[in-house]
Amino acid sequence: MFKRLANLWKGFLSLWISDIEKEHPEIAYENAINSMVAKYSKLKTATAGIIRRREDLDERYKRATTELAQTEAELETAVNTDQDDLAVILIQKKNQLAADVTELKNEMEQARTDADSAKNSLLGVQSEIRKLQSERDSMLAKMQSAQARIKVQEQLDGLSVDAEVKALDNVRQHIKTTIAEANLGKELSESSLDARLAALRNQTGDVQAKQELAALKAKKAAQQAQTNKTM
Repeated sequence: MFKRLANLWKGFLSLWISDIEKEHPEIAYENAINSMVAKYSKLKTATAGIIRRREDLDERYKRATTELAQTEAELETAVNTDQDDLAVILIQKKNQLAADVTELKNEMEQARTDADSAKNSLLGVQSEIRKLQSERDSMLAKMQSAQARIKVQEQLDGLSVDAEVKALDNVRQHIKTTIAEANLGKELSESSLDARLAALRNQTGDVQAKQELAALKAKKAAQQAQTNKTM
């Protein structure tokens, strides 16, 4: 029972918050943007760690490669001077260094791939933040414009409509519905009887003009035929 009551309370709280967000869509957008910014900050820190590891591996790889080259040169000198005991030690060192270089190279390549992937993800989140900010500005401007147009229409029609609208499923749907309401008056006027009669009148004028043009062309053709017959 307590669980059901808790779920019921959460449901009421969610509806209440949803109503507030729909009446104040800037809040919903701001919360979404702040959430994306927080995600971007965490991803940026993680990406910095990946890049730092890539740089560390790159530095270790360069040191190991340099030491391997030096060991190979020392081994060649030891062989040329018949210092077999040193040559054996240097061969073991060279083999170990060669294995280390190979392993470091593989790790470095993987680190570069991870860093590139992390940077792409970071750029993707950054792009999403900018798109969301742009959408917020555009949608809020449309919302304000639509509300102003509805207010004017209500005053002209003598209507008395409560300024507050019931909360819809989400903020974006609410804004789109408001814009549709604002355009309703224009669509109704375009489909009115006067508008249809005006369109019919224009079509009639076009038909008469085309008939007159056809008559003029026929007359001209008859005159031309008569002239040719006389000649």
